[in-house]
Order: sequence, then structure tokens, then C-alpha cells
Amino acid sequence: MAKEDNLKPQWQKGQSGNPKGRPKGALNRSTIAKKWLEVNEKIKNPITGDSELLSQEDAITLALINKARKGDVNAYRALLDSGYGKPKESVDVTQFVEQPLFEDVPEDYSSTEDTEAKQKD
Repeated sequence: MAKEDNLKPQWQKGQSGNPKGRPKGALNRSTIAKKWLEVNEKIKNPITGDSELLSQEDAITLALINKARKGDVNAYRALLDSGYGKPKESVDVTQFVEQPLFEDVPEDYSSTEDTEAKQKD
């Protein structure tokens, strides 16, 4: 069971939990990732087998190509998506014409009272 201290809000209404916010000049995750993907390193090319100076981005892409060539379908899909973009899902928006469920029922049939009266006759 929860302790009552845990049920009380940590801050007063209108008070921020991080009043100073993120420090100025702090980098977001995508900026940091881009920086590290641009770092060059002497790596063995997984396709040619030669030692080359490659960026991390190039090395990862070559490794993905190598996996795709060995039959990894997810690697192949990731390569196609990054190279050509993900395929857009199309939705068929044709006008639907309502058709009767039972063809032998007349269109003007509207109430069960008429049917009951006919059955009694």
C-alpha cells in the first residue's frame, strides 16, 4: 500500500520542478548524436575488407548493408527506408453505396406490425 507522503504533490500548484530550466548552450540529443556520427575512425570496411578512414555513420551504414546482403530482412528494410523513405500507407476513400442485406425484402418495408398482420391472415 502507498505511503501517504508519496501521495502528496512534490511542488505547489504553479511551481516548476525545474525552475532554472536547461542551461544555455546545453546540446540536445540529436546534436550530440550528429557530432558522434561525424567522428572519423580507421575501420575495416565490412564489404571490401580493406582498412579505411570512415565516419561512424558510414561504418554503420556499411555494416547494415553487409547484414542485408547476408539476408537480414530488417536491415534491408531499414536501408530502403533511409534511402528512399518509408512507403506511405494509402487508404481507399471511395464512396460506399449501401446495399440491402436481403434482396427479397422490399425497400418500403418499415415496421413489424405489417408483417404480423399479414401472418395472421
